Amino acid sequence: MTDDLLDRPPAHALLADGTTTCIRPVGPADHDRLERFYDDMSPDNLRLRFFGVSRRSAAMAADRACAHRPGYQALLAEAHGDVLGLAEYDTGGEKGPAEISIAVADGIHHRGVGTLLIEHLVSAARAAGIDTFTADALSENREVLRLFADLGLRTSRRFEGPETRCTIHLDEDDTYLSAVEARGRAADVASLVPLLRPDTVAVVGAGRTPGSVGRAILHHLHSGGYTHRLFAVNPSVTSVLGVPSYPSVRALPKTPDLVIVAVSAAGVAACAEECGKAGVRALVVVTSGLDAAQARALLSACRTHGMRLVGPNCLGVSNTEPDLRLDATFAADHPRPGNAGVAVQSGGIGIALLDGLSRLGIGVSSFVSLGDKFDVSGNDMLQWWETDGRTDLALLHLESFGSPRAFSRTARRVTRRMPVLTVDAGRSQEGRRAAASHTAAAATPTMTRQALFDQAGVTATRSVGELLETAALMYSQTLPEGTRVAIVTNAGGAGVLAADACAEAGLTLPRFTPRAVDELAAVLPDGASFGNPLDVTAAVTEEELRRCVDRLVGTPGVDAVLVVLVPTAVAAATGDDLIKALTWAPGRRPKPVVAVRLEQDLPVKLLPALDDGTIPSYAEPQAAARALAHAARRAAWLARPLGTVPVLDDIDTERAQALADAYLAAHPDGGWTDPRLTADLLGCYGIPQIRWAWAETEDEAVRAADRLRGADGRVVMKAHWPGLLHKTQERAVHLDLRGEQQVRAAFRDLETRFHGLLTGVVLQPLADRGTELFAGVVQDEVFGPLVLFGLGGTATEVLADHAARLAPLTDHDVHDLITAPRCAPLLFGTNGDGPVDLERLEQLLLRLSRLAEDLPQLAEADFNPVLAAPGGITVLDARLRLLPRHAQDPYLRRLR
Repeated sequence: MTDDLLDRPPAHALLADGTTTCIRPVGPADHDRLERFYDDMSPDNLRLRFFGVSRRSAAMAADRACAHRPGYQALLAEAHGDVLGLAEYDTGGEKGPAEISIAVADGIHHRGVGTLLIEHLVSAARAAGIDTFTADALSENREVLRLFADLGLRTSRRFEGPETRCTIHLDEDDTYLSAVEARGRAADVASLVPLLRPDTVAVVGAGRTPGSVGRAILHHLHSGGYTHRLFAVNPSVTSVLGVPSYPSVRALPKTPDLVIVAVSAAGVAACAEECGKAGVRALVVVTSGLDAAQARALLSACRTHGMRLVGPNCLGVSNTEPDLRLDATFAADHPRPGNAGVAVQSGGIGIALLDGLSRLGIGVSSFVSLGDKFDVSGNDMLQWWETDGRTDLALLHLESFGSPRAFSRTARRVTRRMPVLTVDAGRSQEGRRAAASHTAAAATPTMTRQALFDQAGVTATRSVGELLETAALMYSQTLPEGTRVAIVTNAGGAGVLAADACAEAGLTLPRFTPRAVDELAAVLPDGASFGNPLDVTAAVTEEELRRCVDRLVGTPGVDAVLVVLVPTAVAAATGDDLIKALTWAPGRRPKPVVAVRLEQDLPVKLLPALDDGTIPSYAEPQAAARALAHAARRAAWLARPLGTVPVLDDIDTERAQALADAYLAAHPDGGWTDPRLTADLLGCYGIPQIRWAWAETEDEAVRAADRLRGADGRVVMKAHWPGLLHKTQERAVHLDLRGEQQVRAAFRDLETRFHGLLTGVVLQPLADRGTELFAGVVQDEVFGPLVLFGLGGTATEVLADHAARLAPLTDHDVHDLITAPRCAPLLFGTNGDGPVDLERLEQLLLRLSRLAEDLPQLAEADFNPVLAAPGGITVLDARLRLLPRHAQDPYLRRLR
């Protein structure tokens, strides 16, 4: 067993039935437990494992697992002190395939222990550079053969008499990730049943004092009509609010599935430990103010005893299913039953969303206040809503992400079934602004989160109000096929406001065709103006407006209709209710129709329409335009096929890893690589650099310049020393050097001004004309590698014209990166020079993404400028920074 694996902390993960197990490396102290593990096996299980039964089998297997030798790894799964299973691989100390074995204790088969162990073993093997497993099994051992076949990995079998030889290829492709994801989703949902569909609930800390949190939650559960058994835990009373009370969790007549903990911070860990020993499956800890030691003790109790945890420092949980009616919160009112799933970290935002969704009539399917989010996360809730049969709209407010890549995969899947909306208030940029390179300065936390949301198809809004505005539209209307909006108004000034709002939101106002104008003129009063906005005048009647809207909905080239209405004396005198023109339509129209009523008292309402439908009505046109823009972006995201990560040729990952390891062995604290190592690493990934040469003396510089001169004889000289980043700012670059004397003078100048710093110079031929771009990577501690792209040159930070996507990049991500910056038109030939080599530009970004994925040690990569021209793409200046980091498998199933 290698020291690397021994150093890995234990990982807690969910089995297929939702219970928790701990997976960790085997150590010498585990010998006796492993021997008992094998001794307790039935003869038949031992025979299938060892192909025979021997008195020495258990001791020999324990000796093998606890031995420390090259090329061998062993992982065990345990729960409540018992060993549940053991998985091993052994390369025999040689490069090549590893032989694996798996053993699971009697009585716990079919709970996913073996599959989970193999997944963790696969992750460890990949990290060690192993790409193939082999395994021998008796042909009658159908369970283990099925386990290997169902992993999602490419597997082949060869039958050798009574035995079967399996070969398992450890490719981490989408098939395998999807299989892991499906197993994880089933286990996750099973683990949340005691939390969100509990058969018995107890509230610890519910007292007689009015205003206490525990009493408020008990009152909500009781008054909300919770349909199953409910208890209070309080040693001082026998009843609270008519609910029977007991002195402790152990004293309850039935073990609760869910316990709400509302005791002091000092008592939380002890309460959790008592709950765990009693067999409780889920905790909601509303208590705030836990210090670090109390927090560790709480989480340790939950992991040891296999309890899912919401909180601490949270508002509680709700599930409005009619046969459950669980409201374990201390919000002011009970949530209205409905279709929206809500998960928030901020209790205040949770209350605002519950109130807003109830007021709109959308209601809530389930609500979880995640609080400090020690365990249950937004990712868990997305998977619950995906399968609960009630939720068709997901609303999130997340301040942090435990596993952004796992969240991204889940969200990409879920958001194809239902809209997933979030409030993204942004993060401080000050810490990143102080970073040393262009890339780090550009990769603000806000940009990182936005990249995650964009790639996952999550609709990110800037406020709770905007979230509710958008939710109202997506709940009630079909999505627009594009961004073309027809504005209808009975007041010209209001139409102008709506037109400005649409333009600011990125929507377009198409001109109506002559045929459309004729059709509209046939149903509208004299004096109507047929531009866009379409002014139907104050004289329009209810019936005329309805016909107008119906014709616009059927007009080609119109994707949505925005109707801006103001109250008029004319409508009042005739008794016309213009809003009925929008709501008096059978069923949902094939295109979205939204209203703006400037006199409206609330920011957004859902107006009842015929056949139980609704129409969103906004108090201002900006809100309506923002909601339509979000809906259009969602429609565009859904219309795109799923992206794929392209296969790249000429990649030498093994050599790149060896180069990085050698550098970090010589520089344990890491640092910026020199030009030669930088070029070697880029060469491993086929990233094109301009021709260059290294020189440490004046004579070497002259000879290098002679070799590099192009047809015009001009070269560039750049100073280098460790840590030099902004060469132009330091005046460490000489351009347009001609002839030997200019080269010598430039070298002497750099040598004089940077005496004691200069380690050498880089010479390059003067580059041809082209568009200067910027590409880079910054390795985020939480989100992983972020690839940035945009306008380059000396003004890259000042103009900040960058886009970002999280690696690994798909073909769609690369397209988005190239088209998102404001400078994008330059790349497509709008300046008259013709388009740049877009195919090679895409390849550059894909190869940069792969470099960042393969090398977790790559803290930053900074290519500036990258010269883009019709004839090719060339990196003119590159910097890489390596740090001693180890890869973490972002898709490995484990609890936080």
